[in-house]
Amino acid sequence: MTPDTPRALRPVEAGAGVLVHPTADRRLAAEQWLSAAHITSPAQARREWRTTGSALLRLGALFSAVRIPLRLALAPVGFDRPSREADEFLAFALEDGPVICDPAGRRYYALVPASMPTTWHVAAAEWREDEVDCLGRDVFLGVPRLDRTSLEVGLLDSYWSVPMTSMGTLCAPLAVARLIAAGKHAIGEEGGLL
Repeated sequence: MTPDTPRALRPVEAGAGVLVHPTADRRLAAEQWLSAAHITSPAQARREWRTTGSALLRLGALFSAVRIPLRLALAPVGFDRPSREADEFLAFALEDGPVICDPAGRRYYALVPASMPTTWHVAAAEWREDEVDCLGRDVFLGVPRLDRTSLEVGLLDSYWSVPMTSMGTLCAPLAVARLIAAGKHAIGEEGGLL
C-alpha cells in the first residue's frame, strides 16, 4: 500500500433507527445537487464532467464561492503550493467545507451559502484589496468532477482540495473569514505583500 492508496474504512453497523449512507450515494447526491446549477441543464453538467472533467456552474442560487489567492490561504502554515498537507490544513481551517483548488491560477474557491455575497458585502469589499473576491449571482465557476480529489502530477487541472461530502454541505462564512484574517495576519508578520 502506497501513501496515496486510500485505506478502507471499517463497515458501519446500523442500529435501529440509524440510516447509513454509503460514500457513493452521498457523492451521487452531491453531483446531482451541483449539476442543478449548470447554465443549461443537469444532464449537460454530467456530460461536461465526463468529457472534460469540469462543468461550468452558475453561482448565486444554490451556492456562491469565495476566491482566495493561494498565498493568502496557505500563509498561516507557510506553504507556497498545493499539496496534500495544504489540503489537510484547509479541511481543518474550513471545518471540512468544500474547496476547489485551481493550481494554474494559484487560487482556491471556498464554496459558501448563496447569500454570502450579500450578507458579507462589507467584509467582501475590504477583502478585495487582498485579491479576495466573493463571487455570487450571475458568475460562473468551472467545477471539477467530484472524484477529482488530488493534484495530478504534471497537470494544472482544478481539483477538490477539500471534497464535497454531501449535497448542500458548504463552508461556514465565519470559517472563511477567519482563514482570510489568519492569512492577512501571517503575511503582515512576514512583512510581505500579496
